[in-house]
Amino acid sequence: MDKGLPSTGDIKLDEAVRQWLEFDKNPKTVSLVQNLVKEGSLDALQKCFSSRMEFGTAGLRAPMGPGTSCMNDLTIIQTTQGFCHYLEECFGDLKERGVVVGYDARAHPASGGGSRRFASLAAAVFISRGVPVHLFSDITPTPFVPFTVSHLSLCAGIMVTASHNPKEDNGYKVYWENGAQIISPHDKGIAKAIEENLEPWPQSWNTEEALKSPLLKDPYQDTYTEYFKAIQTHCHHREINKSSEVKIVHTSVHGVGHTFVQEAFKTFDLQPPYAVEEQKDPDPEFPTVKYPNPEEGEGVLTLSFALAERKGASVVLANDPDADRLAIAEKQKSGQWRVFSGNELGALLGWWMFRCWKNQNPEAAAVKNLYMLSSTVSSKILRAIAVKEGFHFEETLTGFKWMGNRARDLLNKGKTVLFAFEEAIGYMCSPFVLDKDGVSGAAIAGEMISYLATKDTSLSKQLTAVYEQYGYHISKNSYFICHDQAVIRSLFERLRNYGDQKGSYPTDCGGFSVSTVRDLTTGYDSNQPDNKAVLPTSKSSQMITFNFSNGGVATIRTSGTEPKLKYYTELCAAPGDSDVAHLQKELDRLVDAIIENFFQPEKNKLQPKPE
Repeated sequence: MDKGLPSTGDIKLDEAVRQWLEFDKNPKTVSLVQNLVKEGSLDALQKCFSSRMEFGTAGLRAPMGPGTSCMNDLTIIQTTQGFCHYLEECFGDLKERGVVVGYDARAHPASGGGSRRFASLAAAVFISRGVPVHLFSDITPTPFVPFTVSHLSLCAGIMVTASHNPKEDNGYKVYWENGAQIISPHDKGIAKAIEENLEPWPQSWNTEEALKSPLLKDPYQDTYTEYFKAIQTHCHHREINKSSEVKIVHTSVHGVGHTFVQEAFKTFDLQPPYAVEEQKDPDPEFPTVKYPNPEEGEGVLTLSFALAERKGASVVLANDPDADRLAIAEKQKSGQWRVFSGNELGALLGWWMFRCWKNQNPEAAAVKNLYMLSSTVSSKILRAIAVKEGFHFEETLTGFKWMGNRARDLLNKGKTVLFAFEEAIGYMCSPFVLDKDGVSGAAIAGEMISYLATKDTSLSKQLTAVYEQYGYHISKNSYFICHDQAVIRSLFERLRNYGDQKGSYPTDCGGFSVSTVRDLTTGYDSNQPDNKAVLPTSKSSQMITFNFSNGGVATIRTSGTEPKLKYYTELCAAPGDSDVAHLQKELDRLVDAIIENFFQPEKNKLQPKPE
């Protein structure tokens, strides 16, 4: 091997390491690789170099560190070169319109990497090709990037963030000119262009020169002003907000959200929420939580509950570290805290958005132009509301990339897209951001909470009222951890060839009758006349949905960003069926049957969700 290093004994690995050391100019990652070779750490080298991060519709997400399988200076440059090359092919006016680059507060001292550094390198790559770059001068919430793409009519946007992933991780999220995340075929086109542009271009490392370039602009102040001006249009009860005495606690979980949620509340004339002092400032170590993910519930909200008790607050709002998600908890009369699920918040926010819209649009015909969206693994509550109220509901594939793109299509046709959500606490309450947005969501939730207080009611009571009017929708979602793709393949192939019958899916699950099956990996849907799924399919991800004759729905799928095998279940009851205890017991029995029948025998090789 070159550079005076011993051979690893693996020709392919030696070549990957040699090329890395030739291309990389970060002394920390160079040193880390050199030391691994000298120490003969084959397992560690294989982990770093045996594969390249796969660029998909979620962009990239991986641990920070050296090698082609990690997020680092070199892989950021290679990715951006491929993305830039692809944009050059797609847009003749790329050098006039340009791109925007944002970043969160993540850092990795051991490899010299971090979100700000990666964003600067991405900017340097584009500027080296004469492309204008709107690089934020400070950390921002993820929603600021798609907002800026649309606001400035740019060709694309990049957000450097790993959202709620562990502190070791980082990510590279990409938006198209329509303000939504990329979908196929752009992911494949970008991935191909990355492979064709691995060698760093002459000026790609030159961040110092790029940061002085006249092509570099700072959109921070303009975006800040225009974003809050845009979301202000969703404020409907200013007088109530001003007089409200409701006390709310907010935590940004060591992420970027604090400043922006405070400003959002100010924009809505709401009393500012109490900030959890230990968590309000960005900290890439996330020192007070095991996982920086509000989806995990009470463990992440412990400090918030303590502050709420001290201040006499009844509601807690929490953002994830890049502030695109929103969690809410409410103190109950029993003194216990109720953490609402993403589906429950989808029901509440959907009800609230429609109520506010209807007050402003009383004419009956207007509702025919109105749309709400949710992902296929989310609650069907919006469908129930739509059926009763007369607006349109559409289901998309999992992820806001699909909802954002569908929303843009509808908006381009002159339709009104009022609300979209996914069960993973993601909410799009404004067409100005075609992605989930925890900042506008926090302000809109704050106003809803203040309004309900004037009616002497609570979020919990209002949720019950929504279910009693439109039908109870009880859900139960969880996941198993699995790092072995062979185990996952075995489970799904068994479900597709059930009982050793090729191409045969289960018709029964522990006494629960299966009425229809939709497989969005293969494109099969037994509910369609030709057995062909209407929604797009993807062979690169696993997802099967089972509908049961008792009104139950269950989807089993793999995660696009984490080593998780997820399941989503819901029991949908008709309006008037208010025996919640019976419904919950029925759903519990269904979930137990699914795990016992559909997850065996592979379950022994799956790790349960950590408590």
